[in-house]
Amino acid sequence: MGIEFRHHPGLIAYLTIGDPDLVTSKKIALAAIDAGADVIELGVPFSDPLADGPVIQRASERAVRNGTRLLDVLALARELHAERPTAGLVIFSYLNPILRMGLEAFADAAERAGVDAVLVTDLIPEESTEYRAILRKHHLQPIFLVAPTSPDNRLQHIAEVSEGFVYAISRVGITGTQQQVAGDARGLVARLRRFTSLPIALGFGISNAAHVAAVAEYADAAVVGSAIVALIEQSGAEQAPAAVAAFIAGLRAPAEAESVVS
Repeated sequence: MGIEFRHHPGLIAYLTIGDPDLVTSKKIALAAIDAGADVIELGVPFSDPLADGPVIQRASERAVRNGTRLLDVLALARELHAERPTAGLVIFSYLNPILRMGLEAFADAAERAGVDAVLVTDLIPEESTEYRAILRKHHLQPIFLVAPTSPDNRLQHIAEVSEGFVYAISRVGITGTQQQVAGDARGLVARLRRFTSLPIALGFGISNAAHVAAVAEYADAAVVGSAIVALIEQSGAEQAPAAVAAFIAGLRAPAEAESVVS
């Protein structure tokens, strides 16, 4: 089916799967979808998450200690797809777990699980030819990242090899919540639109309704990650699904609303 945004702006919720445990991750994902998330990024925990800030690093460490593997994430995706078939599902991973499983085996399992797209944070487009061919064979959309530092020729290349949506990073550096959306994010989206008609999702640092309202002025979707993961960490397993649902619903509140996560 592929990624579709039912709202404007679309809301993409990132979860580190297995934090605090797999059962709770499923409850949180379902709660987020029911509260208005269009897409769930299913984060595959990894022992060396170089692109992530301390909040997601801690979550990944907890999930790794719990023994969460890529196969567990794919199994959860299958359950989510069966229960919420209209929600978009993105496997969000570093390359190592996928290579360890094998590209073909991974893509086949992801397709059978009902996954729509795959985002591999440390795979550059120039080295993705085989990867993209295998994903295409299994009807999976490859998603790539663009940054404010990307020159126009690189933006064009990434736009040409992307499907589903293009993930624009609002600022350079690692993940984490910020007080406001980076000033050069609007310019990045404007430059990128010269090269693609795909939806553009903006992430890194988006953590409250005011941020989402600002993003809606020029991008198609907002990606919220660290704020959700921090809320899960603060809430505990029993309270996390309801807390995340309330937070997601609040992101579509008026722009002056404040985040429940500071």
